[in-house]
Amino acid sequence: MDRSINFLNINNYKINLLDLNRKEIETFLFSLGAKKFVTEQIMKWIYHHNCIDFNLMSNLKKDIRKKLIKKSYIFSSHFIEEKISFDGTIKWITLIDKQKIETVYIPEKKRSTLCVSSQIGCALKCEFCATGKQGFNRNLRVSEIVSQILQANRVLKEKGNKKLITNIVFMGMGEPLLNLNNVISAIKIILDKDGFGLSKRRITLSTSGIVPALDKLNKKIDVALAISLHAPNDVIRNSIMPINKKYNIKSFLNAVSRYLKYSNANKGGVTVEYVMLNGINDSNKNAEELANILKKIPSKINLIPWNFFKDSHFLCSSISRINTFANILRKKGFNTMIRKNRGQDISAACGQLTGEVINRFRTFL
Repeated sequence: MDRSINFLNINNYKINLLDLNRKEIETFLFSLGAKKFVTEQIMKWIYHHNCIDFNLMSNLKKDIRKKLIKKSYIFSSHFIEEKISFDGTIKWITLIDKQKIETVYIPEKKRSTLCVSSQIGCALKCEFCATGKQGFNRNLRVSEIVSQILQANRVLKEKGNKKLITNIVFMGMGEPLLNLNNVISAIKIILDKDGFGLSKRRITLSTSGIVPALDKLNKKIDVALAISLHAPNDVIRNSIMPINKKYNIKSFLNAVSRYLKYSNANKGGVTVEYVMLNGINDSNKNAEELANILKKIPSKINLIPWNFFKDSHFLCSSISRINTFANILRKKGFNTMIRKNRGQDISAACGQLTGEVINRFRTFL
């Protein structure tokens, strides 16, 4: 939605309150003649009690409820399908505009992470990613982003699951920074004490390197950052990530440095995501190159064994090759982890999310 919406001129349509963060709800309620504290009441009903019916919001005055019903509504998209992995990972599928997006729940001993999507499909066409290979339709609205969290919490409660969402990662379908305004607004709701109430260190945004948007993010919001690097030089990155032809590694890492300079959420360093592709980016020389380009970037490195998807020509690096690559980085002083892939059997692991997309736009580049 247009974030500059004029709430005083909404006679011809109703507003979905899930599309609004706190400041926007306050502005909207002011246009209805409501007091500021009503914002807190409504947000708690929605995000703490998962209530989307104004008539059930018992502490709201009747005249305010009538105005809300006339001028607004609360619509949350719903999961239509659930797939459960042998390792406990759950993939939920949402139908939006006759297209499917996917959301993944990853339970662990000390936390439970929800991987949310920010777009229907992806325009970046990364060669090793199923989402990028299927095309792009449109950005998700704020309501469609936060609905993934609302519905996940609802389903988990219904299952009697005590491990509700503790962490949010924007690592699902799409490039979050190509949907910058809506993602920022959704993050504000996630951070808000009357929203989902998570700390900024429990929200991670992953980007492939949209430099101008990253510089804007720097001025808007502070969250943990993960960078999808996946190559130690421009030649390799150009061949597997077309976005690099527009914003190369140097420009990307310079933007990351600018973000980290003012970030409190990244005190431990940015997370570097590096998919391991056999014979492409996994040599000892590549590890040395990676260490060299990251020497001025406070970082922790996640090596990601590549996950198979249909019609791809890549192979995953062998375990021994990944271990050797990791040890080179560790000897260089980098905190390096080999990611344990979760949900492979239900195509819920990194790079496997596809949904079902009617491709409207051929490419971002």
